[in-house]
Formats: sequence, structure tokens, C-alpha cells
Amino acid sequence: MLISINNILYALADSLDCVEHELFGASNNHSRRVAYMAISMGREFGLEDKQQLNLAASAVLHDNALTEYNRSELNRGLDVLSDKSAVNLKDHCIMGEENVSTLPYFQEAKGAILYHHEEADGTGPFGLTAEDTPLFSRLIHIADITDVAFDLGNMDYNKYRHVMNFVDGSRNSRFDDKVVDVFVRVCTYGELCRMDDAYIDALLKNALPMIPVDYTNENLEGISSMFARITDYKSSFTCSHSQGVADKVRKMARYYGCSDEETAKLYFAGALHDIGKLKIENDILEKPERLTSEEYAQIQTHAYATWEILGGIDGIDDIRRWASLHHEKLNGSGYPFGKTGDDLDRNDRLMACVDIYQALTESRPYKKGMSHEQVMEIMNQEVSRGTLDKNIVSDMDKCFGA
Repeated sequence: MLISINNILYALADSLDCVEHELFGASNNHSRRVAYMAISMGREFGLEDKQQLNLAASAVLHDNALTEYNRSELNRGLDVLSDKSAVNLKDHCIMGEENVSTLPYFQEAKGAILYHHEEADGTGPFGLTAEDTPLFSRLIHIADITDVAFDLGNMDYNKYRHVMNFVDGSRNSRFDDKVVDVFVRVCTYGELCRMDDAYIDALLKNALPMIPVDYTNENLEGISSMFARITDYKSSFTCSHSQGVADKVRKMARYYGCSDEETAKLYFAGALHDIGKLKIENDILEKPERLTSEEYAQIQTHAYATWEILGGIDGIDDIRRWASLHHEKLNGSGYPFGKTGDDLDRNDRLMACVDIYQALTESRPYKKGMSHEQVMEIMNQEVSRGTLDKNIVSDMDKCFGA
């Protein structure tokens, strides 16, 4: 399947920035700025087009494991959001590197995420000095640290002077001497001023070559699983939901005899169907009490947010549709578009049914997962109300009940 890696990066950047902003207070468009600064400096080091793409991918994904890491610490009783000093950078880096290890670009960017918090003097989480740290990691590190410290999307000349003093004062301690020289040369006052929220997206798009990649079905599943992990770990209520939907919709696709490509696409859609929830605050996602009408309306926006996020990836119109319409109902009572049965194809209907089945069978902090028989009873009631496809519900009973 031919997809431009650039478009996947932009979709990921939007989602990851929402997470990093909520969890750790990073400024808007943080990953885009880190990617743009990294590839701007990389060009000075003579990186070729494909290397720049690999660097940009690593930069956008440098904090891909934030939701997973935060959830693992909360499960251990440690609230790293309240106590930032307790953050274990090493664990977060290991998780992030593992998450991207199945992506097509990984071998050419190995170690970039794993070592992006290394300090030039060897005081980082893995104790590597600058000369032992990959160039990609060093470029991401200086861009990441300066943007978090100074919010480079909101620049004035006084701040620019502070940035340059900080970077120069960190020479050979935090940052590699050669990288500092390039940063100072590339990140001029005018260039930093251009990186505000209004222009950074266009800057990054113009800076990167467009190189479509022909992804195998296995590649798609690797990308899908990473999206699912980022989404699922945001909330303890849904810590395996997206992956569960992906696995079950793939099982149904095989039951129906779908081609390998259509099966991989459905798996992708299942993994990404709730990515819009990254834009919903955890206070609402994890509220144990009944949601107010306003809060429920906000939860409902996640389906349209999924539609918007995936709209930035050319060549996946069918995946985008299946992922985004999982709350539509045959009688028109669903959301975000209020479509009816005449508007919904089999895979639209399948995704809606699998999403409900997965949600009802999962245990969550406030409820115990239902048995297959209990779920089928509820889903057949929905069939009688005209919301779900009778044939698909019947097929799921045969496929999952065996």
C-alpha cells in the first residue's frame, strides 16, 4: 500500500502533541518544531533526503511512549505528573524505542529515540558521551530541550538571547560542541520567529521531501499497533480497547474471506478508531461518575477528531472511513455524521459492531467484563431497535462464540 511517510508523521505529530501538552505541559506543535529544527541541523551535517525523513520520523516520535510510561508508573502508585522529578527517562526511552522497532525506517534510525536524552558529558540515563551517541539523538536532544525550556513557538528577541546563552552555556555538558555550533548557525532569530504555531506545519512540509513508501501488510500492522498503544495507554479505562478492536475486526475479516490487504486495512482502522480520544482530557475520559451532558458531548467529538486526524494521510480514505464511523447507527441516531444504513457499507457496520462487543467484554475499573452470551443478548436488543446490522451480529456470535 503506497502511503507518504510525511503524512503519517503529521497525523502522529498532531496526536502526540495533544498528549504531551496535557501530561507534561509541552507547548503546542512541540514535536513539529523538534522535527523541523532537527532536520534543519541535519542538512548542515550533509544528511540526504531519505536520512532527513528518517530523522524527522524519529523526532516526531521521540516521546511516543509518554502515555504508556505514565500509565506504567501510575500502576506502580507513582504519579509522575505531580512529581516531575520522579520521571525515569531511561524507561521512557526504552519503551519509545521498542514501539518504533517494527516501523520500516527503524534500522536506519536505530538508537535515535533510545538515546535522545543523553547528555554530552555522559550524565544522561545511559551514560553515553557525545561521541558515542548517534547524531540523530544529539540533534533531537538539543531541539527537544530548548523547545521545552523556552517555548520556541512564541519568540521575541529577549527570549532569543536567553536561548542562545543557554545553548552556548551547555556546550560540552548537555550538548555536543559541534551540534551547538550548527544550532547557533541554523536557528537564527528570524528562523525561530518563523516557527510559531501559524507557520510550523508549512515549514516542516516544505522542508521534507515527499517520498511515498510502499508499505507491506506487516508494516501497516506495526504502525497500527503503535497508534493503538499510544491511544490505549492514555486512560486506564481503555488500556487495551483499540488493540482488542483491531484483533477482533481482523478475525472477522478472515471469517468473511477478505483479501490480505483488506484485512490489514481493517486492522489499521480498528487500531486507529479511537485516536481522536487523544484530544479529550483525561479528567473526562476517566471520570468514574456519570458524565454531564456537556462532558458526554465532548466525548462524542472523538469520532470526528479521528476523521480529522486521519484526513491528513493521503491514500487511506477507506481506512479513515471505517475508523471514524464506528459510532454511526443504521437508524441514523449515531455520530459524528448521523448516517443511516443506506450510507454505511459492510465494513462501516462491522467496525461499529466490533467496537461495542469489545467495550462490553472488557473489564474496566468501574465494571466487570461481560461474557459472550451477555454481550450477544445486548447486541441483539440493539438489532431489534434498528441500530446494528443483524447479519453481522449473527456472524460475530458464530465467530467469537465458538
